Amino acid sequence: MLRVFRDVAQHGSFTAAARGLGYTQSAVSRQISVLENEFGAPLFDRLARGVRLTESGRSLLPHAEAVLQRVAVAAADIQALRHLDHGRLRVGAFPTADAALVPRAVAAFRQAHPGVELMFAEGFVRDLVVRVSEGGLDVAVVTSTVTGLVEGLELRHVMDDQMFVAVHPSHPAASRDVIRLADLAEDDWIAGSSRLEETLFAAAEGPGQSNTAAEGPGQSDATGGTPFRPRIRYVIREWVAKQGFVAAGLGVTLIPSLAMGSARPDVVLVPLHPDDSPIRKVYAATPAAITPPAALASFLGFLDDAAAEVVSRASGRGS
Repeated sequence: MLRVFRDVAQHGSFTAAARGLGYTQSAVSRQISVLENEFGAPLFDRLARGVRLTESGRSLLPHAEAVLQRVAVAAADIQALRHLDHGRLRVGAFPTADAALVPRAVAAFRQAHPGVELMFAEGFVRDLVVRVSEGGLDVAVVTSTVTGLVEGLELRHVMDDQMFVAVHPSHPAASRDVIRLADLAEDDWIAGSSRLEETLFAAAEGPGQSNTAAEGPGQSDATGGTPFRPRIRYVIREWVAKQGFVAAGLGVTLIPSLAMGSARPDVVLVPLHPDDSPIRKVYAATPAAITPPAALASFLGFLDDAAAEVVSRASGRGS
């Protein structure tokens, strides 16, 4: 109605304003009457030829113009958000995803949409899920350990994280194209916890798990018999430190494909046999039933591209 009021004031005529707005003269007259009733004062004097602002109308006009200008700015801002000229996207990820997957996606997104402010947070999967649920993050890259924590979230599969075994260059397996876990039964293992369910072995959702589900974490051996249980000698959380122990010949450790790019030159990564390899599923977690920011769809596209590159490199390393 303010736009109608402004146009009538500019034209000095209901008829001329109606013509410019594409309305009927009676529709314009009704809107002005509604506005006058709302303010409790006449806004125009109806003259023989056209209309003229009353004192109340002259008082309202600059306010109407200011409001309409603000509305135009708001509309332009919303259009800019739709076209990703500006806006905000809040992304979270678990640490290993920050080695290659997420940085590639973030770099591609920022190059494509430099006007969008991308804020990033690293954390444990459990904490990331809470932040997404509470509205603190728009999306979080998480793993299959999120199972049971997904109420109020939508999970979008991004990739399967293949596992490699990192060994010392002098290890008998270093020259192998692929290795079975049974071949490493006598090796000391380096893991992030002494509890298998808290290590990368717990990510097992691959073909080798069907025979071991009832017996707890672990991989079946090459014959499908007793599950393989690593002899964990050293409990170390950081990837750099784990590889340091491997490089010193103190044991072997699992390295996910997400972390391949950060592998030390003095260790060798050997692919696990598909029947033995734990597969850690990686998801993008977003709030359910909430209108997503316009930038989210674009970021997820770049995340898919980055995941395809990581998987391709892992496949090449494993071939």
